[in-house]
Amino acid sequence: MFSVKGMNADQLCGLLAEPSRLRTYSAIVLGASTPDQVAGSTGLAAPVVVKALQRLTKGGLIEASRDGFTADADVFKEAVRASRPERVPLDPDPARDGVLQSFIRDGRLTHFPTYPDKYRVVLEYLVQSFEVGREYPESEVNELLNRWHPDHAALRRGLVDARLLHRENGIYTRTK
Repeated sequence: MFSVKGMNADQLCGLLAEPSRLRTYSAIVLGASTPDQVAGSTGLAAPVVVKALQRLTKGGLIEASRDGFTADADVFKEAVRASRPERVPLDPDPARDGVLQSFIRDGRLTHFPTYPDKYRVVLEYLVQSFEVGREYPESEVNELLNRWHPDHAALRRGLVDARLLHRENGIYTRTK
């Protein structure tokens, strides 16, 4: 099998947008390797099959060899992977990053972890929104935490209970 490197999802869709090419490609993936086999399994006329095979070969989606035509179905996985934006880790530690990726999407906390260790990792990440030693009035703490999740009060309590924020007289300070 061969691999089409650099083909993007738009190119794949363009190659398969014509029903005769899609049927032809499907027949090749399912094991047809000659124009006659493709025509037999798709019900397409021989000239239509030949034209589709030429276009798919020219586009790099199938390959012709002495043994007939072959296709690499993995080209779809490759195209999807190539189109994904590169993921930036939220934490250099892979275990912590895995926890954070499970609960934080697009800069928002999707839900609260139920396991205390995971909740601690999330709180340690969220507390980085605060400067160490700076004093914050409760309204500013609420505003910062509301950017993460609408239940800013629960987050504020969690940060104080975890001793990541210190509260005294309505003023909050990041401890670490």
